Amino acid sequence: MQSLFQIIMLLLDVAWFIMLAHIIMSWLINFNVLNLGQQFVAQLWYGLNRLLEPIYTPIRNFLPNTNPLDLAPLVAFIIVISLRDYILPAILL
Repeated sequence: MQSLFQIIMLLLDVAWFIMLAHIIMSWLINFNVLNLGQQFVAQLWYGLNRLLEPIYTPIRNFLPNTNPLDLAPLVAFIIVISLRDYILPAILL
């Protein structure tokens, strides 16, 4: 049971890091610090989007439409943090 807990925690840590990188990168792109015209930045951005869209899409379908503001990354980030820090340790330990 302990090894299963450690595997789940590792997956949640990786998801947390990828989501954090995606959120920070979206801010940097919106404030024109990063340019999508650069090949490395564009490939990294599209790769992160392809990784995270299957997570964000069901959340977007559930949330109300807030056109200029996308709240799906925030909600997903809060869910991962809650699972990682509060819910799973309370259930499994």
